[in-house]
Amino acid sequence: MGKASVIIYIAVAVLLLLLISRSPSNKTKRHRRLKLRSNFTFDPHRNHHERIPFDPLVAKIERQREDKEWEKQYIDAHHPELIHENQQHHAPGEESQPEWEDFMDAEDYLNDEDKFNVTDRLVLLFPKIDVDPSDGFVSEHELTEWNLEQSRKEVLHRTERDMEVHDKNHDGFVSFAEYEPPSWVRNSDNSSFGYDMGWWKEDHFNASDIDGDGLLNITEFNDFLHPADTSNSKLLHWLCKEEIRERDSDKDGKVNFKEFFHGLFDLVRNYDEESHDTSHHSEDSHESPARKLFAELDKDGDGYLSDTELLPIIGKLHPSERYYAKQQADYIIQQADSDKDGRLTLKEMIDSPYVFYSAIFNEDDEDYEGHDEFR
Repeated sequence: MGKASVIIYIAVAVLLLLLISRSPSNKTKRHRRLKLRSNFTFDPHRNHHERIPFDPLVAKIERQREDKEWEKQYIDAHHPELIHENQQHHAPGEESQPEWEDFMDAEDYLNDEDKFNVTDRLVLLFPKIDVDPSDGFVSEHELTEWNLEQSRKEVLHRTERDMEVHDKNHDGFVSFAEYEPPSWVRNSDNSSFGYDMGWWKEDHFNASDIDGDGLLNITEFNDFLHPADTSNSKLLHWLCKEEIRERDSDKDGKVNFKEFFHGLFDLVRNYDEESHDTSHHSEDSHESPARKLFAELDKDGDGYLSDTELLPIIGKLHPSERYYAKQQADYIIQQADSDKDGRLTLKEMIDSPYVFYSAIFNEDDEDYEGHDEFR
């Protein structure tokens, strides 16, 4: 970024802060304390997608709080003998507001009342997002790339934490023996409900093992836990096999049109049309485009889809982090783009802080009028 761009950003930021500080309406607005979200669940295979953090500083604070909760629940689940010992060192209700002294960078954005200054953060982050090109506007592409970078950091952090659990000999690798299947699998037989779930089985592990050494390094283990984001062709092929296994109701090893239509096609259509409302369309109106797509995928024309033939749509059946990063970017621009030109200025971002910093507002407070809590 050139010196001229930096000077322009600084000038604009100073002007905006000056206007905000002189605004007479500021006196009537109230502050809200920083309240971090606490949606942690001790389940590495949860189905819902995690919210992508916008600000890496707030994400760092949330990660530390989440790690503390994870450590507590991990001890409860695997080391109950340590629970009493920990209780002797921690008072009830100890987890309240963030411990700001643990985050020296965060203190730079707090006032004397522990209010988080979002305006200053947006002024700092804006030029880091506006990079392609650096033109004073944040585009959908730039915001998607920013979200994707933050999302990958979050995913890798969770993978590193899971690796601490499964790497029993602490050699930096996870073997299949170390990665234990869930307890309900270990205590059941082959005929039990759900036993055929594939994510914990050896073929999934082997597909993730790119170099074939029988061990998963951090990159391979990250792919193992998050196969939708892999570039590993073996793992993508395994995902296709899993789809065949799950959708193959007549157990012939392939997916016919009926099995495709009642399940897979809905996922593809919803991926292509994010705002699609299935209640407004009849099943008959969907069958024609479904048959067209089925015919395109059925390369050998045998009337069935094999695992290989599912490869072109596997990214729609298992959306990647980029998909969610773009989805969040589109939503942010829709909410904050006041002049509807499809991009964001620094002023537009400052005028709509709740879109970026929803975590700083109380969850039971839906009044977003006059967002002075970040001044």
